[in-house]
Amino acid sequence: MRRVGFLDASALAYRLPDGRELFRDVTFRVSAGSVVAVVGANGAGKTTLLRILGGELPPAQGGTRVEGGLAVMPQFVGSVRDDRTVRDLLLAAAPSALRKAAAELDDVELALMDDDSEPVQMRYAEALAAWGEAGGYTTEVLWDTVTVAALGVPYDRAKYRGVKTLSGGEQKRLVLEALLRGPEQVLLLDEPDNYLDVPGKRWLEERLTETPKAVLLVSHDRELLAVAATHVVTVEGGSAWVHSGGFGTWHEAREARWERIAEQRTRWDEKHAQLRQLVITLRQQASYNDGMASRYQAAQTRLRKFEETGPPPLPPKQERLKPRLRGGRTGIRAITCENLELTGLMRPFGLEVFFADRVCVLGSNGSGKSHFLRLLAGDDVAHTGVARLGARVVPGLFAQTHEHPEWVGRTLVDILWHGDDSRPGIDRDQAIAALSRYGLAAQNDQRFETLSGGQQARLQVLLLELSGATLLLLDEPTDNLDLHSAEALQAALAEFTGTVVAVTHDRWFARSFDRFVLFRSDGEVSEVDEPVWDEERVRRAR
Repeated sequence: MRRVGFLDASALAYRLPDGRELFRDVTFRVSAGSVVAVVGANGAGKTTLLRILGGELPPAQGGTRVEGGLAVMPQFVGSVRDDRTVRDLLLAAAPSALRKAAAELDDVELALMDDDSEPVQMRYAEALAAWGEAGGYTTEVLWDTVTVAALGVPYDRAKYRGVKTLSGGEQKRLVLEALLRGPEQVLLLDEPDNYLDVPGKRWLEERLTETPKAVLLVSHDRELLAVAATHVVTVEGGSAWVHSGGFGTWHEAREARWERIAEQRTRWDEKHAQLRQLVITLRQQASYNDGMASRYQAAQTRLRKFEETGPPPLPPKQERLKPRLRGGRTGIRAITCENLELTGLMRPFGLEVFFADRVCVLGSNGSGKSHFLRLLAGDDVAHTGVARLGARVVPGLFAQTHEHPEWVGRTLVDILWHGDDSRPGIDRDQAIAALSRYGLAAQNDQRFETLSGGQQARLQVLLLELSGATLLLLDEPTDNLDLHSAEALQAALAEFTGTVVAVTHDRWFARSFDRFVLFRSDGEVSEVDEPVWDEERVRRAR
């Protein structure tokens, strides 16, 4: 009999290491068959909330209850570039008991290579038994189905393959297949659509709509939310509220809610002023009339209890991204590609991009789109043929993975102050003013690696602004941005004096471009008149 899963969050609160309260009194339920979307501004606490629900962080207050087993897909899936294998990645999304059994089995297998004594062999037998008791053999059968579905090869051929050889979308699809097909009935998915191409997003939308599991997810893809979300939890104003309808009616519900709260706040302020004035009046009367003392004390008690209850929350301040992407005039031909081939990724092609063009690069994951942007940015990418930038063209790259080891351990003010080869440094006051325009003023002395994905994306856009780039090379720039920030970025790009080449699977964002270059699954590269979203998986030897 299938287990029925659900998750209850009750009065959760969390404080940051510096003592500031991130949120409080967060209460909601995720029932079987429902898909609950968590939305909110970058840095509001969405990922922190998922980490608490997943047991990774302890709440300052409140608690959670899970029935049916819990599985988590963390945000880093898609950006793994270390030495982990496919098996390691699948284990990272597996229950802790299975991970523990796998670690012991790996350790004893290494020990057997140097010592095949009876004690070590006994330990090996015990490790094999523990692996079976934890469900390891059943899980390997599941993983075989998963790797065939996600990568097109059986598990025995895929398990020792390096994860860094997979595209971000392949990493996401692999873990999503494992979680959606697995036995755990409660899923926590942190930005599951990032790195997925549009066919992958449509696949995910369909699976979420069909699943009987209880799913809680964070996503910034409005089309996915509109299709799949049955409820919306909004993290804002230091707390959270639940909209029991889908995303299509969420905007109206949010506006109506804050209108009601604004009215309640006005009435509270009026009542507060009345009680304070009453206390002042009775204090004056009690000073010359002892008979008024008891009324004065009662009024004080009433005012104290009223203030202890507290006012309704104020509407949250909308932090708007305000980019100043100026750019500058360049030669008429910004990019010239002649017989260009990225080794092993595509067939030779030619392309001319002119000053002020807005070029959207489309295609399946693994087709070479990100490598193409990196080549134009000046990175060392294996290729033949010519990729040449025009006069006064200064490239600036927005990297999809936010992978910047040179910034790890450094605060945002320090990064801006010191500058680098592509941009001058600026003093602290200028840095704080610039960070404020990107909604990052509160994070000015925070280390880069501690930022949320959306905050890291905002910082990258700011650094592009400061670099004076005249050619913006944007690799999935809206993936981690909240709705308001994505809209502000699009508006800034419309005003930018220069050329824009962007890789995206954001169906909304793509509509703002006027040229479309398609990296086809067979290795052909061609220009198309409108976005093409149904290109097949890249056909390549695996």
